[in-house]
Amino acid sequence: MKHTQHPMVAMLSALLLYLLSGAVVEAQEADQETFSVGVIPQFDAQKIYEIWSPILKQLEKATGHHFRLQGTPTISEFEKEFNAGRFDFAYMNPYNLLLANREQGYIPLVRDVEKQLHGILVVKKENPMNSPAALNGKKVSFPAPNALGASLMVRADLHDIFNVDIEPHYVRTHSSVFLNVVLGLTIAGGGVQKTLNQQPAAIRNQLKVIYRTRDVAPHPFAAHPRVPQKIIAQVKNALLEMGRTEHGKTMLNKVPVYSIGPGSIADYTPLNKIGLERFYKE
Repeated sequence: MKHTQHPMVAMLSALLLYLLSGAVVEAQEADQETFSVGVIPQFDAQKIYEIWSPILKQLEKATGHHFRLQGTPTISEFEKEFNAGRFDFAYMNPYNLLLANREQGYIPLVRDVEKQLHGILVVKKENPMNSPAALNGKKVSFPAPNALGASLMVRADLHDIFNVDIEPHYVRTHSSVFLNVVLGLTIAGGGVQKTLNQQPAAIRNQLKVIYRTRDVAPHPFAAHPRVPQKIIAQVKNALLEMGRTEHGKTMLNKVPVYSIGPGSIADYTPLNKIGLERFYKE
C-alpha cells in the first residue's frame, strides 16, 4: 500500500526546507562580506581602477571575501574619508597613516620593503636651474597640499634647508604636476620618483630632477581595526603571497610595490621628527 504524506506535514516540511535554505544563503553571504578599499588618488581614476581591480580579484580568490574599490576624486577627499573611518582597508601615504592611526586606529599590514619614498623637484630639461634656491617667489605645482613626498616633504625642505618662499599651485594628481611643468604653466613641480617613472616617455623625457628629499618608509596598505583580526590576517597573508609569484609581482609593480613585506607603525613614527604638521592642511 502506497503511503501518502499528510498535507499539513508536507507543508511544514516545505517550510522547514525553505527556512533552512535561507539560512544557508545568509551564512554564505556572511562569509562573503564586502569590504571597502580606498586608494590614494596619485593617478587618474581609470588608471587606479586598472591597477587595483586585478589585485582585489586576487584577494577575493585567496580569502573568499568581496572587496569594493571605493574611489575618491582628490587627495583631500581621500583624507576626509579615512579620517572618518569609511574605508575598511586603504593604501595611503605614510603621513596619512600616522593621522589615520591617531584618529581611527588604522594599522599598516604591508609595504614595499625594497625602495624608500622621497620627494623630488622637477623642472623642464632645458631649464638651466639646478638648485631649489632659485625658486624663491616662483610658482611651483604640487598634486595636493598634503601629498607626502610630492608636497609636504618638498615644502619642508624648501623652507628648512633653502629658506625659500614659493607660491604653491595644487593640480590634484601627480601626473598633472608633471604636465604643468612640461607645458610651462609652472616653473617647477613636486613629485615622487615612482610616479615620474610611470609617466609616458613624451612627458618624462622633457623633465629633470633638481632636488631629492630625505627618505622615508613608503606607502602602506592598512586596515581599520573594526575588521575582524582573522580577516586582516587573511588579507595580509594573501598580499604577501602575491609577492611570491611572477603574476602577483607584475600586478604589485604597477601600484608601485616592488618587493612586498610586512609593515608596522614603528616604520612610520620617524616622520614625527620632521614637523610636517606645519604644512599640513586640515
